[in-house]
Amino acid sequence: MINIGIIGAGRIGRVHGESITKYVQDARVKAIADPFLNDQTKAWAKSMGIEECYTDYKKILSDASIEAVLICASTDQHSPLSIEALKAGKHVFCEKPIDHDVNKIKEVLDVVKESGKKYQVGFNRRFDHNFKAIHEAVAAGKIGKQQIIKITSRDPEPPSIDYVKTSGGIFLDMTIHDFDMVRFLSGSEVEEVYAEGSVTVDPKIGEAGDVDTAIITLRLSNGATAVIDNCRASCYGYDQRAEVFGDKGCISISNDTGSNAVFSGKDGVIAEKPMFFFLERYMQAYASEVEQFVDAIVNDKAVPVNANDGLQPVLIGLAAKKSMNEHRPVKLSEIRESYGL
Repeated sequence: MINIGIIGAGRIGRVHGESITKYVQDARVKAIADPFLNDQTKAWAKSMGIEECYTDYKKILSDASIEAVLICASTDQHSPLSIEALKAGKHVFCEKPIDHDVNKIKEVLDVVKESGKKYQVGFNRRFDHNFKAIHEAVAAGKIGKQQIIKITSRDPEPPSIDYVKTSGGIFLDMTIHDFDMVRFLSGSEVEEVYAEGSVTVDPKIGEAGDVDTAIITLRLSNGATAVIDNCRASCYGYDQRAEVFGDKGCISISNDTGSNAVFSGKDGVIAEKPMFFFLERYMQAYASEVEQFVDAIVNDKAVPVNANDGLQPVLIGLAAKKSMNEHRPVKLSEIRESYGL
């Protein structure tokens, strides 16, 4: 039984606390820490069987019985907390992104290597049953030579403007999952990016210096082309679809719904809308990713999503931002060279 400490008791911290408690058999959450801890959070922790609640995360790092730490704090704290936890001798699971600053990610990679500890990044969609099915089919050669990859990712409603201002922009906040999916589904690296963005949902997002709607085209090292479309608002729910097309066939996934019931009547055929948002859509994936993290610790295996997997989508996101701003395709080598990679 692995003892886990969670740093950050916001929405994603609670998701992990609940999923570990309910679904991960070989781990338990011993403590959770958040500087803004309140009575409501303490009551929730107690209901989950979490023994300790702290305002100071250092109490988790100094607890010798806690072997692994989940970092669920604000994005600007991901890299410094990762380094501190690794140096304290903890295995680390860090929510995406490791950082928006590539130099800070490089520091984390160095400490991971020095520490010898397990370090996993929280790209939860890799553990979703639908995306896994595509990945496995492609890896088995069922679609043959890859030609086109399509990913659609549209949120049901936009985030707050305060969040937008600190998010790093749509490419480093929202599309970063899709960049990871392109690598995961194709098993190939991105060589070049061309991005176009616009403001079609909320003009305040544009005033904050971001876009809310985007199309990104990516050229892969295996010769395939990937296309991602994003929007911050979808009136019919959380739209998550993907397709890989090759010379032997095509495999695609559609949205999960509450049920597969379809009503047929004289006025038309009606099916259920997609699940509303990521908490409903990916709850089991959150449990599965931590389950594999724990398995890597217990059986001394490689983690399924390592620190380099956390770096690559950030590099792609920076290339997308540069492409959109400069209205030109951007090679990943250009971004890598600028950071000495």
